[in-house]
Amino acid sequence: MIEIIFICLAAFFTAILTFFSGFGLGTILMPVFAIFFPVEIAIALTGVVHFSSNIYKVILVGKKASKEVLLNFGIPAILAAFVGAWLLLRITKMPSLYHYQMFHKVFEITPVKLIIAILLIVFSIIEIVPSFKKLQFNKRRLALGGLLSGFFGGLTGIQGAIRSAFLIKSGLSKDAYIATGVVISCLVDFTRLSVYASRFKEANLQEHTTLIISAVLAAIAGASISNIVLKKITLKFIQGLVATMLILIGIALGAGII
Repeated sequence: MIEIIFICLAAFFTAILTFFSGFGLGTILMPVFAIFFPVEIAIALTGVVHFSSNIYKVILVGKKASKEVLLNFGIPAILAAFVGAWLLLRITKMPSLYHYQMFHKVFEITPVKLIIAILLIVFSIIEIVPSFKKLQFNKRRLALGGLLSGFFGGLTGIQGAIRSAFLIKSGLSKDAYIATGVVISCLVDFTRLSVYASRFKEANLQEHTTLIISAVLAAIAGASISNIVLKKITLKFIQGLVATMLILIGIALGAGII
């Protein structure tokens, strides 16, 4: 019961923060799931919630998406997401890298935890270091952005930071930028979930139906409030705080503590 309350609160408040900020729901929610579940299951659960939330966002703003950017960025992202998701399924089967004991408890460092921990820390630093925040790419690099965003989205569920860096300079209006990012994220989610599907039965996701539905509803509620209330509010301090927490979670994940 405690995990349902904790995850729903995380989904609700994260959805509020991320609707307009570009700081991805999956970036924050995946480590929260990882506290309670193995990393590969946490990524799958996050994907289900993220995809469901994105469908709702597409209904709200999707019609304003840029077709040109969707083609140039979205198609490479879909292809790369498939590769990233396929790779995730392979590395979860790799043996542990290291075991150690502390406080009479054995901790395990696995390849998938270490890779995701490193990426989580890197993407969190991108969010809080001013020089990285200014990192942007011109419109000619959209295909490259799609490949990178899709690949890391499929591998870790984390794609927002890279996607934002490439789309911000694509000449889109604020509404089109938000809508295009939502549609692309939804396409990547659909692609990676189709690959993860082979593990859903193994992960017994049906046992977590209540948790998934609750988290989806919480994320939708947060997105709805954000759409109404937060259009003109900047959240730099909160983003920095969340990014710092993610770095700590990344360190704990890499150390095998969670």
